[in-house]
Amino acid sequence: MSTLVWPQIAQPDLIKEEERTLARELAWILSSLQDTLQSLKAGLEECAALLAPSEPGSTLVLSSLRSENLKGFITRVGTRIVKGDIQLRLPSVPVPRGQPSYKLSISTQPTAPTLAFGQLTTTRTLINACLDVVDATRWTGDATNADFISGQIRLLHENIQEAKAALKGWTPSQKLWYNDPVDPAAFTPALPANVSFHLCISEAAVLLHVRTLEATNSNGGTSTPLSATAAAGSVAAPSYTGFSIRDRLAGVLGGGKQIVHDEAHEVFVYKGQEVRVKEKVRVESQDPSLMAAMAKLGALERNVALARRALDVVMGRDGEEG
Repeated sequence: MSTLVWPQIAQPDLIKEEERTLARELAWILSSLQDTLQSLKAGLEECAALLAPSEPGSTLVLSSLRSENLKGFITRVGTRIVKGDIQLRLPSVPVPRGQPSYKLSISTQPTAPTLAFGQLTTTRTLINACLDVVDATRWTGDATNADFISGQIRLLHENIQEAKAALKGWTPSQKLWYNDPVDPAAFTPALPANVSFHLCISEAAVLLHVRTLEATNSNGGTSTPLSATAAAGSVAAPSYTGFSIRDRLAGVLGGGKQIVHDEAHEVFVYKGQEVRVKEKVRVESQDPSLMAAMAKLGALERNVALARRALDVVMGRDGEEG
């Protein structure tokens, strides 16, 4: 079934009518996008509030699965870790006499280095940039200029995608643990030389990796504990190759086997030194504020994508890239 116009309209007049209809549709969608931008701003402000440094912050429990290797908590305020106590029970971390485990405490001294999440800083920066784009589009630009509005919507879409990706984690710009060492002075007492403490965000959850390291011997491929190399000075520190004496005795006496993990056979450059990972503990803790922010960013991303697609269709750019 087809619909015909009767009496028939001449082709030149039909083209003019189509152009007028498209112009009215474009004017309508540009007007409706102002309401869309207002709702997007409200959503972005909610995301900004979830990531803002408000007291008392989020206290997250840390506990290793099916083991007592790591237990404790950290408190996040905005992008920073302001408090935390973690108990380690790893064979390669000596426990002080009379203590059940090795305690890592985040320093609360005013002069102590700050532990911060670079990903959250990136996310907050991008959300603020989105708010600036919305304000510029609504108040300083020409709301009737389709090319201008299209460019602003595209910029807004890209910024929201990047903000969401930063909360999701494992972006190309994210630093890996061996390129992002923690300042030992951020802990009280200072972090041992053979321990790597690395925090990041993955799928809107806080992910902690604690690794114990040993230096590699480039000549023979054997290893030396970093605590021994760090103590080397005027008096030569003892060198242990291969398994330590304790590990050898444990093996002879039927003790536990060495713990195998996914980085056991890799060599990394950490603080300018080639190292191997002796032991590794991974702990993940869900952060409700980050989960809510990521969900809201996902919804905002879909809304902006729909608005961008609708405008492209009316402008005749449907199917074009960028």
